Amino acid sequence: MDDAPVPIACFTQSEIMEMENLFEEFGEETLGQEFCQDLATSFSVSPGCSGNMSVGWKEVRDWFQTKQKESAARVTSSPVAPRGINALPEASMSNNAPQNSIVPRGDTVAADLSELTYEAKSSKDDAWYDVAAFLTYRVLSSGELEARVRFSGFGNEEDEWVNVKKGIRKRSIPLEPSECYRVRVGDLVLCFQERSDQAVYCDAHVIEIQRRLHDIKGCRCIFVVRYDHDHGEEKVNLKRLCCRPAQ
Repeated sequence: MDDAPVPIACFTQSEIMEMENLFEEFGEETLGQEFCQDLATSFSVSPGCSGNMSVGWKEVRDWFQTKQKESAARVTSSPVAPRGINALPEASMSNNAPQNSIVPRGDTVAADLSELTYEAKSSKDDAWYDVAAFLTYRVLSSGELEARVRFSGFGNEEDEWVNVKKGIRKRSIPLEPSECYRVRVGDLVLCFQERSDQAVYCDAHVIEIQRRLHDIKGCRCIFVVRYDHDHGEEKVNLKRLCCRPAQ
């Protein structure tokens, strides 16, 4: 029987992204049996599925049906995802990632983080984190676009919906000791803020700079910043600052 219960399929990240794009392009055509059969045949067995369960056409159809219901409840038109969302690479991502691995970007891990090209703002603490992957997207009834973000160094339980326009941007850039001249009063910077319970990167503006001669240890300048989220002021060194790409 066509309506008999079917096992829950396990789709890989690349398969989900492909189905997202197909749904946006073909709409209700994705519910057709022949369409779903062809797509199911093209999918390889997902490593995450217990017992190597292959994906059947009914599982594919069920995914598209669920997607259609979600879109009908959320979207007032049929928007197409911006190129920036569809073209984003599947950056390094692991469900077994450590739960808290925030470290200054100027440290030795900077080389490992250099491949991450986006950062996103968490609504939980107003801090910015590197993006490991964009899982999917949605358009609200207001027309605003949101992306489901997997933060680098965190598990899937910390995934968040983030407003693309307000909370996603190109990754901020750590500065070398010889580059302190790039920081000027009035600049927006990403500053490593050490709080009592955690250390995070937050937006701040430079309100004063005390230029000093460099020595064998590097830049000795002092930067006074005012954090955007709580307007608190603090004196920091260059190692705690990242500049915006536009600068």
